[in-house]
Amino acid sequence: MVYSLNTGAVMVLIASCALSVARPLQADPPEIVDVDVSVTSGEARFSVTIAHPDTGWDHYADGWRVELEDGTVLDTRVLYHPHVEEQPFTRSLGGVALPDGTKTVHIRAKCSVDGWSTDTVAVPILP
Repeated sequence: MVYSLNTGAVMVLIASCALSVARPLQADPPEIVDVDVSVTSGEARFSVTIAHPDTGWDHYADGWRVELEDGTVLDTRVLYHPHVEEQPFTRSLGGVALPDGTKTVHIRAKCSVDGWSTDTVAVPILP
């Protein structure tokens, strides 16, 4: 029996395998499970509850931010340590200046391995 080898296809397969090994595996992104907001005199205080399978210092939810619809970042809450035993957890950020007329903001979470999530949670700003 004679086998024909398509070297072009083999090279594509090898390159695909190499790329998949070189990229870190994407874990579960931080999930925003609740947001509480209060607004006084144009400034907001956000309490954001996040769930993430933190494993320790090597992989943990390390922040969240408040954005406008167009992606403008209003403020960022840095999380300085893992919350392995505290899931989900809530952290707050006050003094966030809201531009006049802001009706909705978006909360985006981040983890130390995968970076900023592609998903956001829309939060209405009530007068």
